[in-house]
Amino acid sequence: MVIALLLLAFAGSSHSLWSQAAAPAPLRVQTPSAPAEPRGQLLLVLPFDNQLPQASLDWIGAAVPEVLNRRFASAGFLPISSSDRAYALDHLGLPHDFRPSHASTLRLAQAVDAEYVVLGTYRVEARPDGSHITAAARVLDVRNLKMSAPLEEQASLAHLADVLNSLAWRVTRQIAPAYPVAEQTFLSADAGLRLDVFEHYVRGIDAGSESADRVRHLREAVRLAPQYYPAWLALGQALFASQEYEQAANAFGHLTRTDPNALEADFYRGLAYFYTGKYLQAEDAFAFVSTRLPLPEVVNNQGVAAARRGKSGAPFFQQATTADPREGDYHFNLAIALARQNNAPGALLELDQAVKLRPQDAEAQAFGANLHNAAYLAALGRSAAQAPVAATTATPAASTASPAQGAAAEPNLPLERIKRSYNEAGFRQAAFAMEQMDATRRAAMPAAQRASLLVQNGDHYLNAGLLVEAEREYGQALTVNPASSPAHAGLAQIRERTGDRDAARAEAQRSLDLAPNVPAHLVLARLDLLTSQLPAAAREVQAALQIAPSDANARGLKQAIESRGQQVAQ
Repeated sequence: MVIALLLLAFAGSSHSLWSQAAAPAPLRVQTPSAPAEPRGQLLLVLPFDNQLPQASLDWIGAAVPEVLNRRFASAGFLPISSSDRAYALDHLGLPHDFRPSHASTLRLAQAVDAEYVVLGTYRVEARPDGSHITAAARVLDVRNLKMSAPLEEQASLAHLADVLNSLAWRVTRQIAPAYPVAEQTFLSADAGLRLDVFEHYVRGIDAGSESADRVRHLREAVRLAPQYYPAWLALGQALFASQEYEQAANAFGHLTRTDPNALEADFYRGLAYFYTGKYLQAEDAFAFVSTRLPLPEVVNNQGVAAARRGKSGAPFFQQATTADPREGDYHFNLAIALARQNNAPGALLELDQAVKLRPQDAEAQAFGANLHNAAYLAALGRSAAQAPVAATTATPAASTASPAQGAAAEPNLPLERIKRSYNEAGFRQAAFAMEQMDATRRAAMPAAQRASLLVQNGDHYLNAGLLVEAEREYGQALTVNPASSPAHAGLAQIRERTGDRDAARAEAQRSLDLAPNVPAHLVLARLDLLTSQLPAAAREVQAALQIAPSDANARGLKQAIESRGQQVAQ
C-alpha cells in the first residue's frame, strides 16, 4: 500500500570493523556513469574539532553538522540528525564530545547505518585584517573503508557560513562527482547571514533542553534576523519543550509553507494549538502535514483534533490503523470513534487489537468491560441518536492527555490519544520514499514528459526560494532532455539570483535559441536594466509581452524600465 511504502525503513548492511592495518586512502572516484545525485544515501556529519585552545569558539564545531546537514538534505542525501547521533553515542557508551578515532567513528557509523561519515577540524587565527578560519573535512566511505584526502576551505571568520557551504558542496561532489548543482548556488543558501546571528542560533540549539540560555540565544537570533527561519523553528521547539504552547505556536507560524522544515513546524504547531484548546487550528495544521506526508501519527492527530470539535475521527483513525496496525493507540482511538457511532461490535474488535498489542493497557480493558454492559450500551445508543456536541467531560488518560486537551462528549468515554513525537528521520525517509515513487512513475514516461515534470518541480522550488533543490531538478531535466528550453530558463533565473550575470545571460540566450519564452526574456531584460541598457531591456520586455500580453512580471518590469528612462531624461 502507498502508506506502507512511505514507512520504508532504511536498514543498513553489516560492516566489518576498521582494520588497524589499513591506512586511510582517498575515496575512489566514481566512474562517469555514476548517478549524478546522491539519492537517499545515509550520511553522518560529526562536529568538527577545534585545533586551537579557544573555548569561546567551540560553538563553531557544533555549527558544522547544522549547516552541512541542511545542504546535504537539499542535495538528496538523508543526513542523520543530531538527536540520532546523540542516541547512538549513548548506546555505545561514548561521550557526546568524544574525539573520534577511525575505529570509534566506524562503530558510530554502523550504529546509525551511515554509508558516509563527514568529520574534520577547524582553526581560527588572528590576522592583521581580522580573524581568519580554516576548515578541513574528510569523508569516510563506510562500505569500502576508504578515507578521502582533506577538503580545505578558508576565509575571514565573518564568512563562516560560506566556508561551511563550500565544504558541503565539495563533499557532495566527492561522493557524487557528477552532481550538477553549482557551488555558487550552495553559497547563496545562507547569503547575507551575519556571524552574530549564526552564533546565537548555534549556541541556542547546542544548549541543553532545560537551559534558559537556549531560549535567550534563539530569541536574539530571530530579533536580529527575522527571516532566518531555522532559528524560528528552533525557538518554537524550545518553547514547546518548556510548555509555553501559545508562544511556540507563534514561533512555528513564522515559517512559510514552502520552507523545507514546514512539515515539522506545522506538526508541532498543531500540538501547541491542541494543548491550548484551539482544536480547529490544530486540525488545520495537522491537515497541512498529512496532505503532503500522510504518516499515521499525523493522520491520527488530525482525527483527535476533529473529535475534540465534535466531528467523527473514525476515517482518520481507520487510515492510521491501516498504515500502522501494530500501534495500539490507533486501534484504541478507532474504538472510541466507533462507540460514538453506536457500533459496539466494531469498537470491541478494535479494543481487542489494542489490548493484544499492549496487554497492560488498563484503560482499554476498562473501556472494553463497559462495552459489554447493557446499560452502558443503551446510553451510547441514546448519545449517538443526538446531534454531536462539543467535548466537555471525560475520564482522563494520564499517560496521554494534556490538561488543556478538553474532554469527550460522553461522560464515560475515554479521551482519544494523541501522538506527541515528530520522528525527523522517519519523516525524511518517508518523503524520500514518496520521491522515489514519483521517480519510478516518471521513468516510464517519454523523455519530454519526464523533463516537463522535473521542470515543474524546479519551478516550485524556485518560487519557494529553494535554489539548490530547483537547480537539482532543472539539471535532471536537462539530463533527460538537453533541448528543454524551460530548464535552461530556470537555470538562467538561478544564475541571476546567485549573482553570476554572465552565466545567467548565457543560459537565457540558450533557452531562447531553443524556444521563445517569457522567463528567459525577462532575465535578459533585468540584466540589461542593471547595466542601464534601457533600449535593450525594453526590447526584451516587449518580446515577453508579445508571448504573454497579460504577464504581470513583464508589465511590472516594463513600468520599471519606463520609470528609469524618465529619471535619466530628467
